[in-house]
Amino acid sequence: MAKADLMDYDEALERFEVVLGFEVHVELATKTKMFSDAPNFFGGAPNTNVTPVDLGLPGSLPVVNEQAVRYSISLGLALGCSIAESSRFARKNYFYPDNPKNYQVSQFDEPIAFEGEVEVELPDGTVFRIPIERAHMEEDAGKLTHVGGSTGRIQGAEYSLVDYNRAGIPLVEIVTKPIIGAGALGPELGAAYVSTIRDIVRSLGVSEARMERGNLRCDANVSLRPHGQEKLGTRTETKNVNSFRSVERAVRYEIQRQAAILAAGGTITQETRHWHEDTGRTSAGRPKSDADDYRYFPEPDLLPVVPPRELVEELRLALPEAPVALRRRLKAEWGFADLEFQDVVNSGLLTELVETVQAGAAPQAARKWWTGEIARLANARGVEPSSLVSPLHVSELIALVENGDLTDRLARQVLEGVVAGEGSPAEVVESRGLKVVSDDGALIAAIDEALAGQPDVLAKIRDGKVQAAGAVIGAVMKAMKGQADAARVRELVLERAQA
Repeated sequence: MAKADLMDYDEALERFEVVLGFEVHVELATKTKMFSDAPNFFGGAPNTNVTPVDLGLPGSLPVVNEQAVRYSISLGLALGCSIAESSRFARKNYFYPDNPKNYQVSQFDEPIAFEGEVEVELPDGTVFRIPIERAHMEEDAGKLTHVGGSTGRIQGAEYSLVDYNRAGIPLVEIVTKPIIGAGALGPELGAAYVSTIRDIVRSLGVSEARMERGNLRCDANVSLRPHGQEKLGTRTETKNVNSFRSVERAVRYEIQRQAAILAAGGTITQETRHWHEDTGRTSAGRPKSDADDYRYFPEPDLLPVVPPRELVEELRLALPEAPVALRRRLKAEWGFADLEFQDVVNSGLLTELVETVQAGAAPQAARKWWTGEIARLANARGVEPSSLVSPLHVSELIALVENGDLTDRLARQVLEGVVAGEGSPAEVVESRGLKVVSDDGALIAAIDEALAGQPDVLAKIRDGKVQAAGAVIGAVMKAMKGQADAARVRELVLERAQA
């Protein structure tokens, strides 16, 4: 769709009311899959983390992963949901190559958690309460790789390869009720909501929630209706949007696209759509199926899930602080200015900062490294910062700087070594020989050599032109290969000038 086919965003909001909905899929970080003992981890050679259960082979029977049920209950509670006294699995029937059984084991009319609410705070402090319809357990499908063509999608591909390693990984799908009243803030709210869900699941420890790995995926539903109309408009569902920024952009694009169609007298097709990060637009997928099309029926091979009330209360008592309350507390405790703290929130690195501070680092130093050098390295590689280095290693790096063992410049080199897999900060310092030279004798020798090469500098310093010391400091730092504390070198240069 060309730019001309999009309605101006402000005009679209004047003419139509926006109704949003989000379905967020959270991969649970269990050791094994939802219904089998196949290992659950990212990576591995294709089709190696599979069992007959995952492949739907005749005679194989599923067994529910107890830890996945516990994680699902914890997540439901954190979403403010009621936990069902009894819930059951159902077969969701559809035919696709990455679905080896030709059905997906999910939950239909009896989900594990229902009727909740999540508080979401926008950067300007505006708070929305997002109504949650349900959070249900299910298994993930496999992954298709389309080979050939220019887009990596099935259109234009020469053939497709299927990897069932992901098939059967436990998921919780969180479904909102229709979100009405966000107005112009709708796209921003979508991104903030997904960010809040990520914060919740990571604080619970139930998922790594790394969007670049597909641990957290969002389907964004958008529909428009004339102001004052009660009936909801026809919705589209933009599938598997995998970054906060993309959620915001995809929602905004769909608002403008649908508004242009409706204003021209057209109709919206109920369908799934694909988000294209490179072009910033969506394209049609397949007609969206309703529940009847999936022919749900109770899974005959699995008993209902009936969690003891004692277990539910135990998990309720173990819940961490809600994200909005946590942010308010941390901002006050850390003494961050509004813009400083918002910079952290916008970066999506709050959890990393919390863990780095818990490991012993000062909050400002943690903010500096995560939102600065680490974020720069991550952007250059097109990955999440958390995938490059652990909070513990960042804390160790900061401690080396604060103890005087490293300058900031050397610390950046150490960080690059850690990212390259060379070990902990201390191990990189040792292997690369990057520790700051703290021996005054070695520094004085380098200073004397520098002064000998610039005899006029000493006279200038003694005449009060202290800035002349910069030339000597630069020469010393070069001679020491950057492994000297510039402040200490300056002190020694001035001392030599007074001798």
